[in-house]
Amino acid sequence: MKVLVAGGGGFIGSYLCRALADGGHDVTALSRSPNDVPEGVTSATGDVTAYDSIEPAVEGHDVVVNLVALSPLFEPKGGNEMHDRVHRGGTENLVRAAEAGGASRFVQMSALGADPNGDTAYIRSKGQAEGIVRESDLEWTIFRPSVVFGDGGEFVGFTKRLKKMFAPVVPMYPLPGGGNRTRFQPIHVEDLVPMLVAAAETDDHAGETYEVGGPEVLTLREVTDLVYEAERKGITIVPLPMPLAKVGLTVLGAVPGFPMGADQYRSLSFDNTAAENDVGAFGIDESEMTTLASYLGVA
Repeated sequence: MKVLVAGGGGFIGSYLCRALADGGHDVTALSRSPNDVPEGVTSATGDVTAYDSIEPAVEGHDVVVNLVALSPLFEPKGGNEMHDRVHRGGTENLVRAAEAGGASRFVQMSALGADPNGDTAYIRSKGQAEGIVRESDLEWTIFRPSVVFGDGGEFVGFTKRLKKMFAPVVPMYPLPGGGNRTRFQPIHVEDLVPMLVAAAETDDHAGETYEVGGPEVLTLREVTDLVYEAERKGITIVPLPMPLAKVGLTVLGAVPGFPMGADQYRSLSFDNTAAENDVGAFGIDESEMTTLASYLGVA
């Protein structure tokens, strides 16, 4: 089977391309700036926001997997309107190219809470992209994962970035709401990828939207504690009132180069957890999944 992975040079994409190639598939990794790809994977250059740049690469593939995404944790270069351009517009272009190029199946990476009328540009664009996929003529499967961690991911480093932003020179670590207002359900990349492979290989999951997360729910404070425990560093977490965090991020977001803004504050105001963890649909037992603590070596 011929599979094109848009965003194949990224964090999740590199794992998925390797797994698909190991499974005997003919895999192409599409990205704007192709990096080293796993052995047996073909690289292709294209920007999903420019249809003409991706059409030739997509043509002739049986399955298209869309992993192209901007981070919800940081404000993108070009402002939050880039979420619409990349997530909604990019998905529209990939779906169009897949239909024109003869693909039969489309796997879409979305996000928990995706909603066309959501509170952040990221969530709105992800919800709009889901609508485009559902209205297509392709067999589709949509995944809504919580934050994904693993070698090469950004989630663990996110907590360190927060400390540098809010407390650059003191040992105390102010977290918005004390870190207890936001809950995550971190999923290890190597637990997520087999599910993506299953959706790409067969039509057993066609027409389904899956919310998936790891085996435990952690607050931002608990995640931060684990990260610094793994580095054997002591920190003192103090609450940063949410109204103050909102003002600070809104003001600092207007400063060129500052990585967060009002949208990122809003994303820290609601949970990133699955209503029901759908990993069982893929024969996965939550008790056998990798926890963040075990990954960090502090289980």
